[in-house]
Amino acid sequence: MSSIIKHLVAAAVIIVALLAPDKSAAQEQFTRGLEHISFVPKGQWITGISVNYDQNNQSDYQFLIVEGLNGNSYSFKVSPMLMYAIRDNLAIGGRFAYQRSMNKMESGTVQIDSETTYDIDNLNTISNNYFGMGALRYYISLGNNTRFALFNELQLQLGGGESKLINGSGEDMTGTFERNFQARIGLAPGFVMFLNNYSAIEVNVGVLGFGYTHTRAVTDHVYVSHRKTKDANFKVNLFSITFGVAFYL
Repeated sequence: MSSIIKHLVAAAVIIVALLAPDKSAAQEQFTRGLEHISFVPKGQWITGISVNYDQNNQSDYQFLIVEGLNGNSYSFKVSPMLMYAIRDNLAIGGRFAYQRSMNKMESGTVQIDSETTYDIDNLNTISNNYFGMGALRYYISLGNNTRFALFNELQLQLGGGESKLINGSGEDMTGTFERNFQARIGLAPGFVMFLNNYSAIEVNVGVLGFGYTHTRAVTDHVYVSHRKTKDANFKVNLFSITFGVAFYL
């Protein structure tokens, strides 16, 4: 019986020795072998601009519940940028953006079912918005490559604007005037490709963000209403893809 106990104790000692961490291995620093280079050196200025323009024209357009839609629309946005590298691959700065959009629907019909139909008659909207944005950007080089890199940008945006909506014509015409305030914080990863030593093309897309919008509307100079909107985005938004040109000075 005693010999069996001795064998069990010896086996337990061996197992403990095998499971015990190797102190010499623990002292070695783990590394993934990723190389870090100075893609954007400290003290470099980054400036650039992005421009978006979209125009649509509809003539007897039909889609799902929309029938016989006639009208046109356009959207224009310009956004200059200025940033400064406070240390290698880390830049801080801001953007300014102006956006104008117009939608003019002359006629159309929204048919939900055989008994529910809405007619569109001279529905016009126009809006102007201004935004200021603070940004913190970190560049991630792709190995030893100094032409291509990824970046992640933390953005804090504040802004607002006004819009006008006119519906109908003649004695049946109604109008609504709106003012809005917007606040948003989010992440916008992107990709940069240098064309030469000083100019580059940038592409970024909004992925994660939290937003708040407050709108005050006045209809026919009489009726006043308020609308508050909160949103959270945790997915890739294909409609927020931005292309721009940047200069590294």
